[in-house]
Amino acid sequence: MDLSTLLLFVPACFALNLAPGPNNLLSVSNATRYGFRAACAAGAGRLIAFAGMIALAASGLAVVLHTSATLFSVIKVLGAAYLFCLAWQLWRAELAAGHDEGAVSAGLLSLMRQEFLVAAGNPKAILIFTAFLPQFVDPAGPVASQFGLLGALFLGFEGVAIALYAALGTRLRLWFRAPRSKRIFNRSCAGLLSGAGLGLLLARRA
Repeated sequence: MDLSTLLLFVPACFALNLAPGPNNLLSVSNATRYGFRAACAAGAGRLIAFAGMIALAASGLAVVLHTSATLFSVIKVLGAAYLFCLAWQLWRAELAAGHDEGAVSAGLLSLMRQEFLVAAGNPKAILIFTAFLPQFVDPAGPVASQFGLLGALFLGFEGVAIALYAALGTRLRLWFRAPRSKRIFNRSCAGLLSGAGLGLLLARRA
């Protein structure tokens, strides 16, 4: 893979990572509720899901998702249902004055699981890895190593996106200290997650 290919890949990839979506919205919400570090740590669940998708795409197994309308539909319905569930939880979230570190630590695995399930429940994500990453792979060269490099760069940029959205969430946390403001923010996030779930239900295979 030559330098010119990488120079094309990097900005296009980073734009995908920074695009608003269910996972990035979840990072913002987690940061407003639990703080920057908890939101970033929770993002590890998303990275694990994406790493698995990249491995599937690299091995060619993702072609099954392209060819099976039933599998695609099952995954997107389950993913949308989970987004609706998260939206309902946010809508009804209690407006506690704060969160102690012990409570956050105890719930960290739950936050990571949320990030993982939101990422894994979006079949369009694996289609991105199947359609986007291969465009930058030179078939005349070692395909596996090129895919590994591109996948590692994607995950690295995704980590940066997690941190940026979590930082945005901590800023918003300062603005929404009052219970009424927190309720408005939580319900706004709930509405956006519901919209993402609806969009997922309406999504079609590329």
